[in-house]
Amino acid sequence: MKLNPAQQQAVTYVSGPCLVLAGAGSGKTRVIINKIAYLIQKCDYQARHIAAVTFTNKAAREMRERIAQSLGKGEARGLRISTFHTLGLDIIRREHKVLGLKPGFSLFDDQDSLALLKELTEDEYDNDKDLLQQLTSRIGQWKNDLVMPDKAIALARDPGEREQAEMYSRYREHMVAYNALDFDDLIMMPTLLLAQNQEVRERWQNRIRYLLVDEYQDTNTSQYQLVKLLVGERARFTVVGDDDQSIYSWRGAKPQNLVLLGKDFPQLQLIKLEENYRSCGRILKAANILIDNNPHVYDKTLRANLQYGESIKVISANNDDHEAERVVATLIRHKFINHAKYKDYAILYRGNHQSRLFEKALMTNRIPYKISGGTSFFSRAEIKDIMAYLRVLVNPDDDNAFLRICNVPKRGMGPATLEKIGHLANRKQISLFAACFDPEIEQRLPPQAAQTAMIFARWLVELGDRAERGDTIAALRDMVRQINYEDFLYDTSPSPKAAEMRMKNVSELYKWITAMVEGDDLEEPMTLKEVVTRLTLRDMMERSNEDEELDQVQMMTLHASKGLEFPYVFLVGAEEGLLPHQSSIDEGNVEEERRLAYVGITRAQQELMFTLCKERRQYGEQIKCEPSRFLLELPQDDLEWEERKAPATAEQRNSKGKTNIAALRAMLNK
Repeated sequence: MKLNPAQQQAVTYVSGPCLVLAGAGSGKTRVIINKIAYLIQKCDYQARHIAAVTFTNKAAREMRERIAQSLGKGEARGLRISTFHTLGLDIIRREHKVLGLKPGFSLFDDQDSLALLKELTEDEYDNDKDLLQQLTSRIGQWKNDLVMPDKAIALARDPGEREQAEMYSRYREHMVAYNALDFDDLIMMPTLLLAQNQEVRERWQNRIRYLLVDEYQDTNTSQYQLVKLLVGERARFTVVGDDDQSIYSWRGAKPQNLVLLGKDFPQLQLIKLEENYRSCGRILKAANILIDNNPHVYDKTLRANLQYGESIKVISANNDDHEAERVVATLIRHKFINHAKYKDYAILYRGNHQSRLFEKALMTNRIPYKISGGTSFFSRAEIKDIMAYLRVLVNPDDDNAFLRICNVPKRGMGPATLEKIGHLANRKQISLFAACFDPEIEQRLPPQAAQTAMIFARWLVELGDRAERGDTIAALRDMVRQINYEDFLYDTSPSPKAAEMRMKNVSELYKWITAMVEGDDLEEPMTLKEVVTRLTLRDMMERSNEDEELDQVQMMTLHASKGLEFPYVFLVGAEEGLLPHQSSIDEGNVEEERRLAYVGITRAQQELMFTLCKERRQYGEQIKCEPSRFLLELPQDDLEWEERKAPATAEQRNSKGKTNIAALRAMLNK
């Protein structure tokens, strides 16, 4: 497909900073792919001096695949395509000495960080989930704004914030002792390093000579600064973004970064992509009219490349159960008449809680579906616990796994003990596990704590030895029994039923391991080390298999739908209080909700259907519902409100019957 004039200009402008304002469905990924090829083939850039950064692994993977098709393997060798966090991790890995980190540093996920914060604040918070959640989010904000603990303490405006800042300081000290980083550190640490160290900054500016950034409107303060520091005064970069699709302010995203760019780089070239290749004219007109109600720094209007299309339907239901039934009935009929596939349909909603009734209605009608954003087997806490035990058994120097298990279930190895073990390990450049055997541990820890650490480490050695040389399966069964893991689940789960389900998951994992260790007709028996490697890989594969193309109705939140497209879209729950969400109405943040509705509308390629209820269950009572203000802002001539429609005439009913019979014949003749 040939590039249109605006796309062509965006691809060939390489002499200075460039902002490509790309509307929904306007071919921005094509621009990025073509620009990379242009830089290599026409501008003498070497692939290893180009970096393209985006926000999700899926987007980075898709970009990598498309580049591989566009360029030969040789030409693309060394090209850096990654998420912001992967780029940050790469900088940290290469500069770990300057940052004072040991090479094998650990990476904490959300659960690891929360577990540490829970222990560090036990006296003050007594495991209060709300307070912990507020603290986690505050620490995330500080890190996104590049604020270190001492500065956070100095800036604290009241005793509550000062307490949070002191806990942030405590958390940071422990992370340093553990030689560990969390997700936000992957951006904050490289950004502060580049800002403070000229030698490192020049090294990376020389390494990345042209930078491309996708979804630029989703950058937060630290990501914006990282981009600025990487491009330096040479300012050879292209950022692609759309302020109308900025829907992540709750994650720190700042659409005003698009405006800031023009101030920081006065010679910025602005190129608008306004031709849409995804949606029909009527859908685009509705999207344009809706988003025009938001203030704009840069104006743009999407133009359709396709025909005008079907009217936009508004389907009414008595209540939320009825809404799910109506959507599924409409979908079945529509699929039959249009010879469509299930995967052509998406059900988009504002909140995850809305999915349950649609799931039930689809299951009742035996319609295959997929909910995006569900919890994968390997990301369940109990599976991560047992996998961490196994990882330590096969590699005692895995600090991250050791940190996860040393006090799960509790055995008296709390934060104070671990901090001292961490400092000893750091000083001697050994693992935490090895530090438990170091003679110096008895001088560093109180006798009881030293004894606990040595007994635990010795138990792991003996268990690992049994698992490797003796009966692996029996050793693992004993491991779960000896740590009293089932009792631990009953103590920490919200209900006995939940504990039972979690223990079932552990049994399921145990079954997999048994089958792999014993082997079968297709697979040779494996060692425990091979099993752990295979399962870790399976976890990664399971996450990437989520993108597999199966014939299923797609269900997801409006946030998760960004970047995707579907022939037919049901945008459900178009009511005040749901979309826009009540909390956004209360906070006066309806503009972001409008952008969210805009994202939902522009996912539809051919047809768009809204649903709303007359009343809806909320906290156990029925609440009367009002249509969303966004529905009323759309061009009413293009909307077909079902309840305002005149009853069908005999002729229309006859015509519809003939269409259905023709569709049935076509199906039978296949």
